[in-house]
Amino acid sequence: MDKVGFHYRVDTNHYSDKDLGLWLPRLKELDASWVVLNAPINRAIPEGFIATLKMEGIEPVLHFQISPSQNPGVEEMILFFENYQRWGVKYIILYDRPNQQEGWSAEAWAQSDLPERFLDGFLALAEAAVAVGLMPVFPPLEPGGDYWDTTFLRSALDGIKRRASQPLQNRLILSAYARLNGRPLSWGRGGPQSWPETQPYHTPETSQDQQGFRIAEWYSTISETVLERKLPLLMLGIRGPAPAGSDLPVTLVNGARLVARQTVDGHAPLPEEVIGGAFWLLCGDSNTPEAEFSWYTPEGSPKPVVETFIRKEESLPTPKGPGEFRFSHYLLLPSFEWGVADWHLNITRSFIKRHRPTVGFSLEEALQAEQVTVVGGEEHFSEKQLTHLRNQGCLVRRIEGDGTKIASQLAAI
Repeated sequence: MDKVGFHYRVDTNHYSDKDLGLWLPRLKELDASWVVLNAPINRAIPEGFIATLKMEGIEPVLHFQISPSQNPGVEEMILFFENYQRWGVKYIILYDRPNQQEGWSAEAWAQSDLPERFLDGFLALAEAAVAVGLMPVFPPLEPGGDYWDTTFLRSALDGIKRRASQPLQNRLILSAYARLNGRPLSWGRGGPQSWPETQPYHTPETSQDQQGFRIAEWYSTISETVLERKLPLLMLGIRGPAPAGSDLPVTLVNGARLVARQTVDGHAPLPEEVIGGAFWLLCGDSNTPEAEFSWYTPEGSPKPVVETFIRKEESLPTPKGPGEFRFSHYLLLPSFEWGVADWHLNITRSFIKRHRPTVGFSLEEALQAEQVTVVGGEEHFSEKQLTHLRNQGCLVRRIEGDGTKIASQLAAI
C-alpha cells in the first residue's frame, strides 16, 4: 500500500540472510512501501540486506536510536553514512525521544536550553549526513513527554533556522510517534488552531491534543510557524490500543488507508506533507511488551490484523499502471460560472513553459494523467476529489496560497 511501512524489530540482531528469507515475503504480502530498521552504531547492517530490500521496491529507513547522553561524534558515524548512502539508503533518523529525561544525564537534564544543547549533537551529525547525500530525519519525540514535545520541537526548529546550513534546512524531514493511545483516528484533527485551549502539560477535558494519530497536523503547524513552510513528515510507531468498543485491526487498517491517502468514511485525509506512516511492529519476541503489538509471531505466522489488512486492500479498486494514462502531466486550474480567471493563467505561465503540462479545468480529464498539479485550495477542489484522483493511481500535488506562495511553490517543482 502506497506510503505504508512497518517497523521491523526492536533489536539489531536480525539482519542475516535467514531473517531476510523469513520476513521479506511478509513485507511483500503487506505491500510495504518502506521499513524502519534499527541501526546499531558499532557495526553496519549488511549491504545485502539493504540491497535486497531496495531491489524489491521497499525503502529502508535507518533509525539510529542514540540518546543525547551517548552523543557520538561525526568521526564515529561518517563511515556508516558514506557506506549506507552508497548502498542506496536515502533516509536516516538521528536520535530517539530526546525530550525524555532518561536519555540525559541528571546534570545535563537540569541545565537550561535543553533543545539548543540537543542541537549541538544533532546538527553535527545531520550536516555530515547531508554532505554525503543522505536526508536526515529529526527524531520522533515522546508525545507529551517529560519536556513537552511541541515546546521542544518549536525551540529546536527555531535553533535549526538560526544554526543549520541551507542545504540541511532544504533536506530536513520531521518524524512523529502517532500512537492511538485508546483514542479515535480523528483525535486532534485540525491541530492547535482547532484546539486553542490546549496548552503544554494541560489538555482540558473539553479539548484534544497532539497525543494521537493526527499528531502530524500539530507538528506541521509548528514547522510552518517557525520555518514558514511545512516540512515533510514520517509518522512512526502507529499502534493501538484502539478506543473502547472499537475493533483494533479495523482501526489500524483504516489508519493505513489514511496514510495512503485513500478515502475513509468519516475521516479527513492526512496532511499532504505526510510522506509515509510506519506501523508498530512487524515482529516482536514472545513474552516481551512488543509481542502485544506485532503483526506476526516470531515464526512468521500472521495475526488477525494481517488478514484484515490484506482483505481490505484487495477490495480496493486497482489504480492505473504507468502505461494506462492518457497524459503524463496535467495542470488542473479552477474555473468559475463566469469563466476562467486570467490571474491563474498568469501565475502559472512560467510553470507551463518549463514543464509543458496539459492544461485544463476538468477533474475527469485529470483522472487520465499520471501526475496532476492542482492549483487552488479546498474552495476550488475538495480533498475528497483529490483523494479520488490518488485512488486511481495519479500522483497529486496541491498548490495553494496567495500569489507569492503559489509562484514560489511552482518554481520549486
